[in-house]
Amino acid sequence: MNDFPDLDLIAYKAERAASRRLARAAGLPADQALRRTLELAAGAQGLAALVAMRTGMLAAQAARDAARATEKAAADARRATRHDGPPSAWRGWFDGSAKPNPGRCGIGARLDGPGGIRVEIARPAGHGNSSEAEYRALIALLEVAVAHGARDLTVHGDSRVVIDDVAGPDLYAAPALAPYRNRVHALLAALSDVRLRWVPRHKNTDADALSQRALAALSFDESDADDALRTPS
Repeated sequence: MNDFPDLDLIAYKAERAASRRLARAAGLPADQALRRTLELAAGAQGLAALVAMRTGMLAAQAARDAARATEKAAADARRATRHDGPPSAWRGWFDGSAKPNPGRCGIGARLDGPGGIRVEIARPAGHGNSSEAEYRALIALLEVAVAHGARDLTVHGDSRVVIDDVAGPDLYAAPALAPYRNRVHALLAALSDVRLRWVPRHKNTDADALSQRALAALSFDESDADDALRTPS
């Protein structure tokens, strides 16, 4: 008698249920009951043919599942990097926050370069609205890039207002932001091969955290000042 160790694997749910009923009714071991059930399902073609057919079906399904998993992984990888652009020697991220808006500004930026260079910026940036804070963060980042002689630089930010204002034609530039835009253009002219790229906020978390740290430090300093004013002399 042929030995088929994978009968439970190829059996359908209804066949496994039928085999359990047969085992109870006839007092058979579970494996023998399943074999009889599948022999009945195989009919004239024989159990070996049924096993071969269903094993082939399972292998084909496994191959399809693997292909879908590979395709999904590739799609996920494309989505994860679609805002990154091609690799560059230097990469920077900037973010600015105003609390409230307008209100106190905090800026954050990070510059990564060859050989493990990393510069982080987290500092208060006066008073203004969120677009002004974003611009001040970009300016701070570019000033650091100029100081390091950065070449082949990709700058990432999640402010479409600032990215579009810098890259757009003069005709559509925001008049209120003109001094910031002019400063950015001057810094870009001092660098070689720079690209500004918008990224969604969830891909700009480091710069955001740095800007929030600056705001938190500002709030802490103001709290200390208030405490000092309340302390009796």
